[in-house]
Amino acid sequence: MAEREVVTLTRDVNIVTIPDGHHGTLNKGQSVTIHQSLGSNYTVITDYGHMVRIAGTDADALGKEAHELHTLVSETDTKAVEKNCWEVMKTVYDPEIPVNIVDLGLVYGCDVTSDGKGGNDVHVRMTLTAPGCGMGPVIQSDVEKCIRALPGVSSVNVEVVLDPPWSREMMSEVAQVQLGLF
Repeated sequence: MAEREVVTLTRDVNIVTIPDGHHGTLNKGQSVTIHQSLGSNYTVITDYGHMVRIAGTDADALGKEAHELHTLVSETDTKAVEKNCWEVMKTVYDPEIPVNIVDLGLVYGCDVTSDGKGGNDVHVRMTLTAPGCGMGPVIQSDVEKCIRALPGVSSVNVEVVLDPPWSREMMSEVAQVQLGLF
């Protein structure tokens, strides 16, 4: 694993505590250790040992530049939008696990249908690694935001389902290798 970087916050920043999902603030001048920088967010450890998530839009507080999401397909027909949805969902990470939610097997389906007005409605069915995961609403919101930003998307519904329950067998082979489970 890469060496962790200690940075001092250049301004107050909103955070989400891991694993409970509570919102809070870290103050300017506080030191944090960047634990993970995947997708568009940062997982950091505070000087008190708490793990928190800082949104990519607040990357400047860490002295970093915000990550840009790039659409791979510019068309807005249903097949193109579905492809883009899967690609942007691969930029969403569980803040505790260095594998994207698609490879973790958390996304059960992505249905794209024309809204009849030139746009598309997207319905995503996903689950969580554990039913009581405090970060569930945060991950769900991340998926909704990244899909809503795609061209050709009129509406997004991200449904969290717990049946079938997630298990490690749902992970891609790549994810299992990344996590040393193979």
